[in-house]
Amino acid sequence: MTNGTATPQTAAFQEAAPQEADVIVIGGGTGGYSTALRAAHLGLTVILAERDKVGGTCLHRGCIPSKAMLHAAELVDGIAEARERWGIKASLDSVDWPALVATRDDIVSRNHKGVEAHLGHGGVQVVRASAELTGPRTVRAGGRTYTARRGIVLATGSRPRTLPGLEPDGRHVVTSDDALFAPGLPASVLILGGGAIGVEYASFHRSMGAEVTLIEAADRLVPLEDADVSRHLTRGLKKRGIDVQTGARLEGATVLDAGVRATVRTTRGELRTLEAERLLVAVGRVPVTDGLNLAAAGLTTDERGFVAPADWSRLETSVPGIHVVGDLLPPPSLGLAHASFAEGLLVAETLAGLPSAPVDYAAVPRVTYSSPQTASVGLGEAEARARGHEVVVNTMPLTAVAKGMVHGQGGMVKVVAERGRGQSGAGQVLGVHLVGPHVSEMIAESQLIVGWDAEPADVARHIHAHPTLSEAVGEAFLTLAGRGLHQQ
Repeated sequence: MTNGTATPQTAAFQEAAPQEADVIVIGGGTGGYSTALRAAHLGLTVILAERDKVGGTCLHRGCIPSKAMLHAAELVDGIAEARERWGIKASLDSVDWPALVATRDDIVSRNHKGVEAHLGHGGVQVVRASAELTGPRTVRAGGRTYTARRGIVLATGSRPRTLPGLEPDGRHVVTSDDALFAPGLPASVLILGGGAIGVEYASFHRSMGAEVTLIEAADRLVPLEDADVSRHLTRGLKKRGIDVQTGARLEGATVLDAGVRATVRTTRGELRTLEAERLLVAVGRVPVTDGLNLAAAGLTTDERGFVAPADWSRLETSVPGIHVVGDLLPPPSLGLAHASFAEGLLVAETLAGLPSAPVDYAAVPRVTYSSPQTASVGLGEAEARARGHEVVVNTMPLTAVAKGMVHGQGGMVKVVAERGRGQSGAGQVLGVHLVGPHVSEMIAESQLIVGWDAEPADVARHIHAHPTLSEAVGEAFLTLAGRGLHQQ
């Protein structure tokens, strides 16, 4: 039921369904369905048009299936650690790829059914068809025209950026959308792009036994994160045997019968020829506005293809009543699913006439689910200084606490705070940056610290459990508050 094709049952439903609603949402990914659910909960009638499956890229091709696979990779890594570090005589016989895929797909399917059930229980009318604007209050979908009384929400998401002359074939050349669905596990993989997606795929393939080369054009991995995060992450990946090449650029690539041959110019200007069974292009994503017919409503995209809001506090475009959420938004929106949820709540509440605080993008956590993981919120050290802040910084190694020694993976906690006038010399916390095992589950505390403008002395009053990894967070703030125990 994609691209406008409907079953007889769907067609019959649409003939009887209302052609007018308070809110019309185009796109059923995280931003779209969260808008629809919240608006319905607030008593608004909602029509949601989705040409594929509700849940979008995150549920079907991105966040959920990739994290399922990364969990499997963590189990594989655990077997190696048991044998090599703890004297537990365990070994990995093989990876049953079809069984692994079946478990991943079951997780995705159950989540998908859950989203569909929520929409159904909320009374959201789902139109399974492509949709286009025909005016500032009208949408054409599945051969019918629908009218929005209060507003239209654009939530059509993004797709992977591709490189000219290097078209994905789903086998030897893949993008992040199809990498998980390529046949089998490659023995070697070349990954272009050292952002979060590229790093996660590098980590997964290395855990599964592949030889991995990771190419990043910038001078460091995850270049939008704090420099110390990049340094610790790179060290961890190299320790695992991943060939990390930063400051390197792809000069050309040829698809062979058994893989890909690529020419890369290194940071020293040398040409290096690399061969791998698979080439994964992870160089970013671009907004999807094809077929949306923005001009019919008086809208245009910016030079990068984004639909920019005229009012960020409402995420409303220059056309009153048309709002935008998710990957269609330019920075400072982050293109993250959890940010899209917040944007959907904001827009739904705005359309319902309720007061709603704008999304604080500085307080949105950013996570890379590799091994080691990274998790950050707020400003990095260089970014804070560039914005004119006089800062104090404290970095606490995870191995300085007992639980960090148990895990044995290194890592750190880094706190960036405004220089204060009190006894400790540390004022408002501007950013917190974590690298190490399970830090994705530790970032929530720091999100609250940054979001509530807390100071180290505020955090130091609260006791962290011992022994835990989170204890390192507490110790880092104790030190900044002038009360350090294990760190002076």
